Amino acid sequence: MSFSRRTFLATAGLTAMGTLALHGCQSNSNTPNSSPVPSPISNLETTTVKLGFIPLTDAAPLIIAKVKGYFDKYGLTGAEVIKQASWGTTRDNLVLGSAGGGIDGAHILSPMPYLISEGIVTNGKKVPMYILARLDTNGQGILLSNDYLDLKIGLDASPLRNVFQRKKRENKEVKAAMTFPGGTHDLWIRYWLAAAGIDPNQDVSTIVVPPPQMVANVKVGNMEAFCVGEPWPLQTINQKVGYGAITTGELWKDHPEKALALRADWVDKHPKATQALLQAVLEAQIWCDQDSNKQEMCEIISQPEWVKAPVADIIDRSLGKFNLGVRQFESKDLMQKYWRDNASYPFKSHDLWFLTENIRWGYLKPEVDTKVLVDRVNREDLWREAAKAIGQEAVIPKSTSRGVETFFDQVQFDPENPQDYLNRLKIKSLKS
Repeated sequence: MSFSRRTFLATAGLTAMGTLALHGCQSNSNTPNSSPVPSPISNLETTTVKLGFIPLTDAAPLIIAKVKGYFDKYGLTGAEVIKQASWGTTRDNLVLGSAGGGIDGAHILSPMPYLISEGIVTNGKKVPMYILARLDTNGQGILLSNDYLDLKIGLDASPLRNVFQRKKRENKEVKAAMTFPGGTHDLWIRYWLAAAGIDPNQDVSTIVVPPPQMVANVKVGNMEAFCVGEPWPLQTINQKVGYGAITTGELWKDHPEKALALRADWVDKHPKATQALLQAVLEAQIWCDQDSNKQEMCEIISQPEWVKAPVADIIDRSLGKFNLGVRQFESKDLMQKYWRDNASYPFKSHDLWFLTENIRWGYLKPEVDTKVLVDRVNREDLWREAAKAIGQEAVIPKSTSRGVETFFDQVQFDPENPQDYLNRLKIKSLKS
């Protein structure tokens, strides 16, 4: 049984010191505001939690919460942040739970908690999950091997259509890699290809490759195209084994990406510890999004126990500097965001888009009541209470919807009418 909003309010404590004193100013629309010095949460149900992460830049909030002592500050002195080999491993360990030798929660692709809750990716075993926060927006890349360097592909992938069709006629398999079926990277590369008239189910073979293995696989010619999170796109460029078509903020500005998700049974059993966990992660997100902290953040997460990549493969994209190999530009708007511009708040409208796209590509059945499912999994109410507790009430969105979203091809998604969006899409494969 999930705990109520009233119970949560009753257990919600306040932080040990003002967020502003810790983090200073932030030059964006979500600048932390000053608040009275609060007191810590007392009598946590547990001081331990096991959280998984994949070696990606957008795992930074969990890594920083551990390394910089935010978990300790809120009483979670036994919090563990444990590296996972792949998203499939993350899924399996969430199904096990910490009681079974797995994990309680994770840095995770935003659609995955829904797919796990519904048993779609767990052989029918439904493991209820809650999304507690978004960990970041933007910050992924779609890349091509150097075999296509002469085409200099960008947002418009249509020049690939004839090339892929010719290879298909020659019985040559065209492979496009992503990190997990129905996950964000799968949806980004599918959307990008379909917008150019390339059917990702018919014209290419989509394959699963864990993020840290992407660069090695393109290096040996295992795939023509792939979508993955930083720092692996920049490493691809720096090692000159491929080039970037887009950074995904160009596909959909400020798109949602990873989430902090936990098993529902853990959250229901530990309301105070959940509050402590959320407050720690939100403060870490604020810290990560301070420009003055970016160098230190990259130096920390680059270490072998975390992302295990050179700082040079991480820092530029964290500062909004984009070298895609065939073009270069700077944009703070398109860089990975952890807190600014409501990056941390888990809009329900975004989860509705993820589910709609999973219906589009046949992962979910069309008859699924997506709004009911979102209300069950998305616990933005807990996020709101955590934000209030750390003095961030002023930046809490007034609505659970960010409204109509517009993609690079001018297609719009209205969360009030997802069926109309589906009807207007030309390339799709709905599950009957």
